[in-house]
Amino acid sequence: MNLIVQKFGGTSVENPETLKIVAQKIIDCKSKGNEVVVVVSAMGSSTDELINLANELSDTPSPREMDMLLSAGERITMSLLAMHLNNLGYESFSLTGSQAGITTTSRHGMAEIENISGERVKEGINEGKIVIVAGFQGVNKETKEITTLGRGGSDATAVALAAALGAEKCEIYTDVEGVFTADPRIVTKAKLIEEITYDEMLEMASSGARVLMARSVEFGRRYNVPIIVKPTFSEGSGTIVKDKVMEQAIVSGVTHNDKEIKFTLFGVPDQPGIAGKVFGPLSENGVIVDMIVQNVSKESKTDISFTAPLEQKSEVENILEKLSTELEAEGADSDPNIARVSLIGAGMKAESGIASKMFSILGENKINIAMISTSPIRISCVVNKDDMQKAIDSLHKEFIEA
Repeated sequence: MNLIVQKFGGTSVENPETLKIVAQKIIDCKSKGNEVVVVVSAMGSSTDELINLANELSDTPSPREMDMLLSAGERITMSLLAMHLNNLGYESFSLTGSQAGITTTSRHGMAEIENISGERVKEGINEGKIVIVAGFQGVNKETKEITTLGRGGSDATAVALAAALGAEKCEIYTDVEGVFTADPRIVTKAKLIEEITYDEMLEMASSGARVLMARSVEFGRRYNVPIIVKPTFSEGSGTIVKDKVMEQAIVSGVTHNDKEIKFTLFGVPDQPGIAGKVFGPLSENGVIVDMIVQNVSKESKTDISFTAPLEQKSEVENILEKLSTELEAEGADSDPNIARVSLIGAGMKAESGIASKMFSILGENKINIAMISTSPIRISCVVNKDDMQKAIDSLHKEFIEA
């Protein structure tokens, strides 16, 4: 018998009617002779609603209590879904992350999965039951505290669980048809990608594509778990993420991220070890630094610029204020009016001239480039946020539609 892990996101479990659709997807899979383990997110926007409630009652809610609060969302979903499946005659039961044996690091709000024992999950599978696990959460063995995995953490739960259980595949159900060459909400000619490699999907997820959490793709790649992104509300075949694909396009997609901010520390002493002194405190405070640029030294001083998530703005500003004093820098600044556009494609490794072509296209459209970052399968440019749509459209037209 094949074991399949199915994960259903917030829009898929938004209300009783969508939960009934989800239940039917699970039953269809079970009826084909498969063993099924289900991972669920919180219903609709309930996580955001809980965050808003917390902020109404506290200016600085403790991370520990936030995890206790936010982990409740998935528990509600799992219980309701189990009730409905049992009512339909399909034996099922729900487990929290800790009950499922998911142990994590101790950091609240952004914990990382360390191990999954899955004993109670395996017991349920052996009894022929449908096991429903709350995504996004776990427990730290040392502190015994409930932890959460950060935005999109249910994806990581599902793929890690599939790896731990030796599942045939992990199906990620969402409200879109699969992974597209660009965000179909802003690029009308975006195309569905039928197959994509782990590396490409990881770059897309890290560069702004919100279909999959990057850490879930890392789990898939590390343990060779095929991930299939499928639509909940239609019968589309979706997108399969796996090690190799049959036919590799030079450029697979164009991604964007307009939820970042550019920070600059001015007039830093240009001397060995200064970068470590700047980025060490940022790392220790969990700041996710992405693109970094250090200007040419002038009069033994330099400027260091980097991008980080918009939601970490106040945290980064506080750190830079302290660093500016400690390092005797000339000050710090932030620019929220930026966006990152990226080309992704494993085929780019063997194709020269992609970067120059990208820069030329942006130049022809009078789009200024503020920062550049590359990897073997990705080229990213930071542009003015007002130019983002034009940049995406022009790059997609040239590299995907042509």
